Amino acid sequence: MKLEPEFSYTAELAEPQVVGPGPYGLRQVLAVTGGKVTGKRFSGTAAPGGGDWLLAGDDGFGRLDVRAQFYTDDGAVIYMSYQGLVQVTEAAAGALGGGATGTDYGDHYFVTTPRLECGDPRYSWVNQTVFVGQGRIQPGPIVEFQVFRVDA
Repeated sequence: MKLEPEFSYTAELAEPQVVGPGPYGLRQVLAVTGGKVTGKRFSGTAAPGGGDWLLAGDDGFGRLDVRAQFYTDDGAVIYMSYQGLVQVTEAAAGALGGGATGTDYGDHYFVTTPRLECGDPRYSWVNQTVFVGQGRIQPGPIVEFQVFRVDA
């Protein structure tokens, strides 16, 4: 099995809407307010309506539940959803809270499993591809991901 770089994704996030503590942890909703995707096979911008329904646990990890759409530069729409885990270190919490510094890839555990869908025949290959990603958090807050295609 090989991991091949496929695209990078940047999402600008709104202030979290804090639902509050519940039976599974602290639920927060972070809307995507902007962003872009850049890759060899497609590039584009984040469409309105995406977000993360984050569940922060007492174990120092956030459970990601993300849905987002991209408008490709050539007019298609690609839907992306993913689950994942982010370790909320001091640096990560600071960046999410509006601090001046962020994290880098590999600074903390931040791994996702994106699933992409597209009805446009030019991008039908995303429907039969498995992806994994790693993230980092930048001031803003902005999350950035490197996404890899899993090849046999």
